[in-house]
Amino acid sequence: MSSIPFRRGLIAVVLTLAAGLACAAETTEITVVDPYARAVPSVVPNSAAFMVLTNAGAAERKLVGARSDAAATVELHTHINDDGVMRMRQVEDIAIPAGGETVLQPGGLHLMLIGLHQPLQPGDSLTLELEFDDGSTRSLTVPVRKIEMGQMGHHHH
Repeated sequence: MSSIPFRRGLIAVVLTLAAGLACAAETTEITVVDPYARAVPSVVPNSAAFMVLTNAGAAERKLVGARSDAAATVELHTHINDDGVMRMRQVEDIAIPAGGETVLQPGGLHLMLIGLHQPLQPGDSLTLELEFDDGSTRSLTVPVRKIEMGQMGHHHH
C-alpha cells in the first residue's frame, strides 16, 4: 500500500508540470494591439506586418520569431539610416520593455513576409504566429490593409 501515496504524489507533480507548460505555451504578459499586414499587388512577392506589442510584465521580453500561413518565411526587420539611405535589415529579436510597448510600423521595426503564397488584397486576412524569448507563442488573425505612402513611418494610437 505504500506505493499509492507515491503514485498520487507523482501524478500531482506531473499534472503541475503539465499545467505550467500549458500556461507557458501562450504568454499573458504580452498584448498585441492593432495587427495588420500590407496589401500588395500580385507581382510583389513580399509584404510586411505591423502591430503594437505591449508588455505588462516586470521584465523585458523579446519577440524572437514569427511564422505565417501566407508566406514561405517571416523575418524580424528594422530600417536603418545608412549614409542618408534608408535600408531594411534583419534583426535577431525585437525587445519589448517591461511595463512598456514596442511599435512595429512602416519605416521602422516590422515583420517581413517573404515569398507570399498568394497576393495580399485589402479585406483578406492571414494567420501569424509570434514566438517570444520564453518559448511562448501567440497566434493572430491579421487583417490586410492598403497602406498609402503618406502613412509610412507614422503611427497613431
